[in-house]
Amino acid sequence: MNQATSNRPIILVTDDDSSIRTVVTQALIRTGYDVIPLSDGASLMHHIEQGQGDLVITDVVLPDANGLDMIPRIKALRPDLRVIAMSAQTTLMTAVKATEMGAFEYLPKPFDINELTNLVKVALADSIAAPGVGEPGELDALDDSLPIIGRSAAMQDIYRTIARLLNTDLSVLISGESGTGKELVARALHDYGKRRDKPFVALNMAAIPRDLIESELFGYEKGAFSGATQRNQGRFAQAEGGTLFLDEIGDMPIDAQTRLLRVLQEGEFSSVGGRVSIKSDVRVIAATHHNLSQLIQDGKFREDLFFRLNVVPIAIPPLRDRVDDIPELANFFLRKARQANLPAKSLSLQAEDVLKRYPWPGNVRELENFIQRLTILAVEEVISPGLVENEISHTARSLPSFDSAEDGDLSSVVARHLRRYFKSHQGRLPAPGLYDRIICQVEKPLISQTLEATGGNQIRAATILGLNRNTLRKKIRELGIDIIKGGRQ
Repeated sequence: MNQATSNRPIILVTDDDSSIRTVVTQALIRTGYDVIPLSDGASLMHHIEQGQGDLVITDVVLPDANGLDMIPRIKALRPDLRVIAMSAQTTLMTAVKATEMGAFEYLPKPFDINELTNLVKVALADSIAAPGVGEPGELDALDDSLPIIGRSAAMQDIYRTIARLLNTDLSVLISGESGTGKELVARALHDYGKRRDKPFVALNMAAIPRDLIESELFGYEKGAFSGATQRNQGRFAQAEGGTLFLDEIGDMPIDAQTRLLRVLQEGEFSSVGGRVSIKSDVRVIAATHHNLSQLIQDGKFREDLFFRLNVVPIAIPPLRDRVDDIPELANFFLRKARQANLPAKSLSLQAEDVLKRYPWPGNVRELENFIQRLTILAVEEVISPGLVENEISHTARSLPSFDSAEDGDLSSVVARHLRRYFKSHQGRLPAPGLYDRIICQVEKPLISQTLEATGGNQIRAATILGLNRNTLRKKIRELGIDIIKGGRQ
């Protein structure tokens, strides 16, 4: 149908691919709409200038125009006309730019036709004003190479969620295994949001001694505790007007959780040792690899804090659940290695297939470290599948293997040790701090033996342990671990 023939809503569908135009047109007509199919931007603008159309569906890449760049022009002519942008360029920046330019929604190709027809119903029925249009050039200074990469359905959902949150201050809770890129998502929420010109401050709860977390978060006054020789700003003050990213929020002590809840509820805090309330304008984004629901049941995490943080949840899938993204990620890391003056290498298609068969327990972080190693070890410019297989075999041998029986043995050893420990006190409770003492006794040999197995290679050890490299270095210093260089690097 080329022209409207009734009083039904009219949809302007613009795509230079005739097959897509046909499929979308037929689906919308069956749903009860009239459709004007178009193949280029000039034709679309002509119909809009004539006052035709109740909704626009347009591809981003048109023969004579960029569909996203046209949205401000459409809004200037007809502010209430909504635009749904669709694109095969399924990247984070496409989703972000679509929202910034004022698109009602962005659909990555290929899409489910039922999803499109449902979206059309919402766009025509919803009376809430569409998102504001970004200023021309507003995104020019942003980095288009942010390494949140993937064309899988799960990643597309994440891109669209990030885009929808651009102009909000809603709290976000990012969940995912270690190495999946939780901080990258937090950075994207800040860098493309309305607080982008203000500070982004990150704090890893697992990397800070539990008794120092409150002073790190809220600062302290001179004389507040032994060693406090001067007043010190906390992370909330440093992030004023911007974003505070609280990584591994599940490791936060209960007392600190209570103080954090007060900031989120009342928008103010006081420093350690301080008596004056300080107003706070900070967006909080939290992340965790823990199951917070289980921690709540165990009494280790406040349920009311969880609800405050979990206004918008973003779950990042492990790499093994999006294997089709692995080649794109691997090639990105090869380009990144080349920019860091490592040898220029590429992957054969067979090598990419080998990468896709490995489960990557360390997720994207492990893949990046692995690709860096390949660029050094590969003699030929094209990395062979044999080299990838050999290195994966070596990595698998380096990983500690704890099956259920071994896990039980370790637990039994700890349990026997603690029984003897409590028995030796003859009914008297031991001194406070038992948890930290036991954890230290387990943590030191765990890190020491992992470093020994990797020949002192901290990058590989961090991957095996599932720790951030900076966290590992901090623990090495705190625990007084001696690193013996040698072995296979």
